[in-house]
Amino acid sequence: MRVGVFDSGIGGLSVVKSLKEYHLFEEIIYFGDTARVPYGVKDQNTIIRYALEAIEFFKNFDIDLLIVACNTVSAYALQEMKAHADFDVIGVVEAGVLATKNALNSKDAEILILGTKATIRSHAYEMQLKKHGFHHLVSRSTGLFVPIVEEGIFEGPVLQSIMQHYFHDLKTPDAIILGCTHFPLIEKEISRYFKNKSRLIHSGEAMVEYLHVRYNLTQNFPHCDMNFFASENPEALKEVARQWLKL
Repeated sequence: MRVGVFDSGIGGLSVVKSLKEYHLFEEIIYFGDTARVPYGVKDQNTIIRYALEAIEFFKNFDIDLLIVACNTVSAYALQEMKAHADFDVIGVVEAGVLATKNALNSKDAEILILGTKATIRSHAYEMQLKKHGFHHLVSRSTGLFVPIVEEGIFEGPVLQSIMQHYFHDLKTPDAIILGCTHFPLIEKEISRYFKNKSRLIHSGEAMVEYLHVRYNLTQNFPHCDMNFFASENPEALKEVARQWLKL
């Protein structure tokens, strides 16, 4: 069982961390398009073009499945990727919606959706959540979190200042969807801002749950080989992977 994981940068490592912890695959091939991150400020045609280039990259490996860890790509380019791939392709938006649905007991729950400008503009989460009966939804574009995480800043005054800028007018929600795979890297600080009273929906954990439901993946492989690739400065990506994944 060999899986590919694609992200615009290092954020998808949060998904890899969950896959590794649950021992679902024998091998993980990760590609981060670090030369062109962030995707969240780009137009749809550009996002689709970059996504299809990623498909061509993964065709060099005999993967069984590709996980699109980037919410922006999942919102805008998933169907085009599926049409051009000779392997199954799944995205994190649908997984996040499933996890939210299973985590909340009440349809009256107040949900805060965080994401890049492009993800929020797509209304992908809102449309799917409304189909499941959730209507108390607030979306907030928090794109500055992406370059902050790419710089390796996971806590401290700079991050706290940005959170105050984004969240100062919000009341504490019942749940927060971390609609960008970079955001779980700062989830402790986001949770702390809201006094640890909100349920956080993490893309990595959501994807594990989705894989269990859709593919009945319950394997417990004792070891997982991991290979990391980047379109720019792969050593920096590997260093973050070593720290975050404790390799």
